[in-house]
Amino acid sequence: MRLAVFGATGGTGQQLLRQALDLGHEVTAVVRDASRLPAELRDRLDVVEADVMNPDAIVSAVKGRDAVLTAMGARHRGPTTVLFDSTASLIKAMTRVGARRLLMVSASGLVTDAGDGPFTRYVLKPLIVQRIFRHNYADLAAAERLLRASDLDWTIVRPSRLTDGGRSARYRTARDLNIRGGMSTTRADLAHCMLGLVGDHTSIRHVISVAS
Repeated sequence: MRLAVFGATGGTGQQLLRQALDLGHEVTAVVRDASRLPAELRDRLDVVEADVMNPDAIVSAVKGRDAVLTAMGARHRGPTTVLFDSTASLIKAMTRVGARRLLMVSASGLVTDAGDGPFTRYVLKPLIVQRIFRHNYADLAAAERLLRASDLDWTIVRPSRLTDGGRSARYRTARDLNIRGGMSTTRADLAHCMLGLVGDHTSIRHVISVAS
């Protein structure tokens, strides 16, 4: 498949690049600064230097792609619109050239539901996690609402707390529900899950939770 990856210089983005290349996909990394990509990756993929916030600048990167994967995110806990603004730009660019499939990384801490255990649902998330990351989650929630309202074939992927561990022997997923006891997700597992969802049409217009 022909894939475009945004947020490609981050931990999850680099996992997406490596695993996609190993699977034989044709990969385009869209970055603001190509020098931030490891040299061994730059030599194996197409690199487009562009401002993701500018739809005109990224049209060529999404045109003709089978799927666009975004692992964009703020690097601080203060007020931010990085996710909302980048999602809006991606939707505009993809709509303009008829690209359909978009997978976006979100976070399981954003919501509480019946999939959570009682402590997580009533204490850990609302009283601790959602307060600490309130600005990031406000941005994520706005981006999710925008994506849901679009006509794209979207899938929102919600990992739990991200770690840099390697691929686990078995990670868990759930559709439109959080995962009981899913306290962390390795970036390698998240990338593997997302790449597996690219061609999974049953995941279109659904939220997929993932935990290692």
